[in-house]
Amino acid sequence: MIKKQAITRRDFVKGTLAASTVYSLMPSSVLGANDRVNIGVIGVGRKGLGHLTGFQKIENVEVVAISDPDLSHMDIEGYSGARYQDFHKLLEIKEIDAVVVATPDHWHSLATITACQAGKHVYVEKPVSHNIWEGRQMVRAARKYNRVVQAGTQHRSCPAVQECAKDVQAGKYGKVLWAHTSQLEARQPIGKVDGPMEVPAHIDYNLWSGPAPLLPVIRREFHYDWHWQWPWGTGEMGNWGVHYIDDLRLILGWDDVPTSIQAAGNRWWDDDGQTPNMHICLMEHRGIKVVLDIRNMPDPAGRGGDSGAVYLRSRGGNHIMCENGYIMISRGGGKGYDPDGKMIKQYKGTGGEGHDVNFIDAVRQGNNKALNCEIEIGHLSSVMCHQANVSWRIGSEASVDEVRENMKHHSDAANTIESIIAQLNGNGVDLKAKPFVMGPKATYDTKAERFIGAGAMRANKFLRRKYREPFLITEEV
Repeated sequence: MIKKQAITRRDFVKGTLAASTVYSLMPSSVLGANDRVNIGVIGVGRKGLGHLTGFQKIENVEVVAISDPDLSHMDIEGYSGARYQDFHKLLEIKEIDAVVVATPDHWHSLATITACQAGKHVYVEKPVSHNIWEGRQMVRAARKYNRVVQAGTQHRSCPAVQECAKDVQAGKYGKVLWAHTSQLEARQPIGKVDGPMEVPAHIDYNLWSGPAPLLPVIRREFHYDWHWQWPWGTGEMGNWGVHYIDDLRLILGWDDVPTSIQAAGNRWWDDDGQTPNMHICLMEHRGIKVVLDIRNMPDPAGRGGDSGAVYLRSRGGNHIMCENGYIMISRGGGKGYDPDGKMIKQYKGTGGEGHDVNFIDAVRQGNNKALNCEIEIGHLSSVMCHQANVSWRIGSEASVDEVRENMKHHSDAANTIESIIAQLNGNGVDLKAKPFVMGPKATYDTKAERFIGAGAMRANKFLRRKYREPFLITEEV
């Protein structure tokens, strides 16, 4: 049995590990207990290792198997369960009740669907999907196989966000006028390589790529930096923005997504990344305009130091303007204010601690309605990330004046553009040499989950991807 102790990654890889080796047999003593939940963790990189440790701390929960295409990720001190390079072997273990999917973004959907088909409940990391279509397929699989599937946007379990949602929807601050959702955190460029890297022998690159194209690796770091390349990642919008987008949907009580979308921005680093590192998207739904504001460049005014630009007095989170006041809420808590800026309520939170416990409780009950972030909720929050990304990806170069013209009809969007321009100028960006890329104003049909109107033909090409044999997501899950 796995000891309830600290689990750490070793600094080296043992060279004798075979491609689909079981490092040690799963002890039978952990199986068959009355309410014990046996967990398998698929993907034990940075996030997966955290889940391995976190789930182990829950009473009567055992992580009995882990899987990762990178053998070095599974060389974990303090872990004595089964280890597989191919997660399909893990899913064959009948005694496993549920799995945690902590793979790169491009594997989230297929791994979840496959786990549901194997009779496992699933906790899947954010964003739950790499594109809109496969996210809906995840929902269909959860329903068809009657599985409990939790999305990993853990703020849904934060009491601050939950209480704020109750207040806003009860009318404590009056009618919601607009909202600003931001993630403002400086990162470093990922660098530039002269040619493809040689994938280390301890990584099964075919398995790691899975449903994505088997492409040369054009980046300095194999792991993590895939976030900023489209074949595998969803950029900062999907990496971090999804948390605060999900908060916004909960606070506003939305059970669907915006119908009007227009994005602008660019990647102003000269590196091997592809996703925008400065990204604004103006959305509208139910008469409420929302600005998504994602920035990864430093703040030249020094207000945020290494944490990036500071706008609306916060590194990130949600600023919600209402008729009778406003709210500023981020990870861990927030405050409500009257129109004069006097604080009238504090929202104390945890950042989402207990989201894993909520999942285990729902698994024990066999009840997906007990989940704080059931898969369809996670799907729709991920859709907003995809909408913003697609809008940018179908865009064309635009001058500063053109961007200003398109954003001038909403004061918060206009102010945000000026803040972004000032930040770019402070970082020495030549906006004539490398201008904004701006998408056309797009319309989204929430029932059909497709774009309609201007630019729809180009936008709908990004609704799904071409999947690589044998790693297919099929029409019939």
